[in-house]
Amino acid sequence: MVSRPWRAPDRHWPERPDVVGGLDVLAGGSWFGLNDRGVMATILNRVGTLGPAAGKRSRGTLVLEALEHASAQAAADLFRFREGAEYRAFNMLIADGVAAYWVCHREDGGPVQVQILSPGVSMLAGFDLNDDHDPRIRAYGPTFRLAPPPVPESGDWSAWQALLASRTFAPEAGPKGAMCFMTGTGFGTGSSSLMALPAPRLGRAPLWLFAAGPPDRTAHERITALESGKQREGIVRTVESGQLPPHTRSAASFKGMDHASADQW
Repeated sequence: MVSRPWRAPDRHWPERPDVVGGLDVLAGGSWFGLNDRGVMATILNRVGTLGPAAGKRSRGTLVLEALEHASAQAAADLFRFREGAEYRAFNMLIADGVAAYWVCHREDGGPVQVQILSPGVSMLAGFDLNDDHDPRIRAYGPTFRLAPPPVPESGDWSAWQALLASRTFAPEAGPKGAMCFMTGTGFGTGSSSLMALPAPRLGRAPLWLFAAGPPDRTAHERITALESGKQREGIVRTVESGQLPPHTRSAASFKGMDHASADQW
């Protein structure tokens, strides 16, 4: 809900100095974050589970838990077969420059399930991964797959930015079938992110562009809080490997929020 107070991505957690993320002011967690090791995590409500519930923890704390790890695989393994009874149902995406994982806790209350994503474009909303029951995935999945991929090195995200800003929807789907929408109840698109995650061998830092409002009228701007983590991460990797990290181009990209896709090239 757009009325739920939040703050734009930054280093909001003194006890987690290596984490940059959007802050859920109400519960203290995050819906989208990145750590200085290049691991990102984003969480989505599954259909019919919007908002808090008595006796359940905020799902935003799961993003912070995932970002305690040095790789997406390690973070995903944390959730594999974990009991999810403490939380309402959720979809989660965890990724780095090596792999991306869908983490799912369904409404039936069974154990959390983890699936690695195949190469290419995937979309995730309130149903399952690439599930055409979601009108946005049904309408926009083919469009994203045909669109020119972003080129983070040159700053060209134009095709995906145009799609993220689209308010076009099929008549039978209604406004919630658009990528960018707002309902009369306050449920809708309150922000937007574009993220590129480089493969480790390329030695480049991740890139995160954030629109602090609906992307059809709010520009995506670079998250500068990532810059303060570059020196610390360089020191850590130098100690681990015994050499300075190389500098070359980015090789992976992720596009997220309540409509997430992953792409490798």
